[in-house]
Amino acid sequence: MRERQQLDDSINSLRDLESRLEDNLGLIELGEEEDDTEIVREAEDALRAMKVDINRRQIEMLLSGEADSNDTYLEIHSGAGGTESQDWASMLLRMYTRWAEKRKMKVEILEFHSGDEAGIKSVTLLIRGHNAYGWLKTESGVHRLVRISPYDSQARRHTSFASAWVYPVIDDTIVIDIPESEVRIDTYRASGAGGQHVNTTDSAVRITHIPTNIVVQCQNERSQHKNRATAWEMLRSRLYDEELKRREEEAGEQEASKRDIGWGHQIRSYVLQPYQLVKDLRTGVESTSPQDVLDGDLDTFMEAALAHRIQGSDADIADVD
Repeated sequence: MRERQQLDDSINSLRDLESRLEDNLGLIELGEEEDDTEIVREAEDALRAMKVDINRRQIEMLLSGEADSNDTYLEIHSGAGGTESQDWASMLLRMYTRWAEKRKMKVEILEFHSGDEAGIKSVTLLIRGHNAYGWLKTESGVHRLVRISPYDSQARRHTSFASAWVYPVIDDTIVIDIPESEVRIDTYRASGAGGQHVNTTDSAVRITHIPTNIVVQCQNERSQHKNRATAWEMLRSRLYDEELKRREEEAGEQEASKRDIGWGHQIRSYVLQPYQLVKDLRTGVESTSPQDVLDGDLDTFMEAALAHRIQGSDADIADVD
């Protein structure tokens, strides 16, 4: 039913574009015949607006993967470096939350581990919205921050790393069979932001898939039973995501694999001092306004990464210092 609705929407959108194109071309022809420059100008403005709309629809066409229309999980993990990287992880959490909210998506925190002094060690988000996974799937990888540290009394420049990991929420139509003999289930006390205990019982659940060493955690609910059910759903989604990526590798497409959180594996660099620049190391797309990017202005980077994922490129893109 969802696929049929999406197909109907696509057909109706194409017909609408064709109708608007014919109408505006007709207005331009009429305006030229009657020497009415105002009609011609308005029709040309409408055609330029259509071009923007067509470009947006072209990007939407890239979101045609098997799970692209699904909701998504997003994990963020701080790298080595203690407070510096943990603060950077919290900045990424804010960035992706702002991006989702701008797109009218709903964000729910499923797991949260506070940093030692500031920031976060890790967080798992559930982001609900149309094409949530399709848009965010190219954000998997290591993100590098360069700045004058607010935690360094000598105001030295620091480099910090944090990783993002994106995988789709799957529904009951997709069957992922996981024998219980292949998992280890641990329970622990849930803690929220600031290290405050959500409750005093072992309600949080961690599931480890032994063959792949994939680990998922959930502490969102006070009920261990509910957290266990959610963790199982997350594990099924992770294994499904691994299968999607295996298929991409076999088809020769670029695969966003989970790597060490450090040098040589980053997908994007964010430089705040001594100059300001955000650069994607896969596509070469840049922004000289890091604050806008950190406020959730990510569409340009995502669109370029989606196109790159389809078209591919052998070009080497230099990182920034």
